[in-house]
Amino acid sequence: MVRLYTNDLNISYGERLIVKDLSVDIPDKKITTIIGSNGCGKSTLLKAITRIISHQSGAVVLDGANISKENTKILAKKMAILPQTPESASGLTVGELVSYGRFPYQKGFGRLTKKDYEVIDWSLEVTGISDFKFRPVDSLSGGQRQRVWIAMALAQETDIIFLDEPTTYLDMAHQLEVLELLQKLNLEQDRTIVMVLHDLNQAARFADYIIALKDGEIVKAGNCEEVIKHDVLRKVFNIDAEIGRDPRTNKPMCVTYNLVKGDFLHEEDNYPLYSAAGASN
Repeated sequence: MVRLYTNDLNISYGERLIVKDLSVDIPDKKITTIIGSNGCGKSTLLKAITRIISHQSGAVVLDGANISKENTKILAKKMAILPQTPESASGLTVGELVSYGRFPYQKGFGRLTKKDYEVIDWSLEVTGISDFKFRPVDSLSGGQRQRVWIAMALAQETDIIFLDEPTTYLDMAHQLEVLELLQKLNLEQDRTIVMVLHDLNQAARFADYIIALKDGEIVKAGNCEEVIKHDVLRKVFNIDAEIGRDPRTNKPMCVTYNLVKGDFLHEEDNYPLYSAAGASN
């Protein structure tokens, strides 16, 4: 059974249609990565699935219910999102910021319970930042701050976590640190992870399922072997890519590429847009 899927989803900003008739299943307890060029609708799709923005038609369905009609606190107990640019945490300690993840469970005056404190401490421990609990968030490095935001998402105790470009502005070591943490959460706790990534090789290395978007439509969705391919990348990114094998994981990787000049999509090059055959209805 698929817990989360979209059905004929259309999302617009004003008169501009960004996502078009998009139907796709999100595999449960797997890592799904959304890839595509800037402005193709990756972040827009993520925001619509998590109800940060509304969609014009179609549906996002979670556990058999249309999320547009779901109670906010109930939805917040099922899915958490780490946006591309989290709101400022100026003046907050690490523990205080992580405690915000307990909002869906608070009643009355919103005082934290013993259970809340236990979950907060667990989230800090899992993400390896227990020693920073009383330190100001502003005093941490980029990678450490990203771990704090992930800890806040974990404190929501949701089965599904969405992340919009979680490695942005991080150096290579901290990018790997964050992605390995997310992989650990998936493997050890069965968390469903859905994230937007720009780096194709990171997507291939860490994702079980990849959704490749172009102009608000799915070009291809599947495992890395099905998506990280010359013809798919040509269609999605307008690049002529050389695909090799990662010597450590044996997964496909983009070794090098050139821009395709001029009218790169001739009739014989057309790659059919993805059809969500078997998508839930």
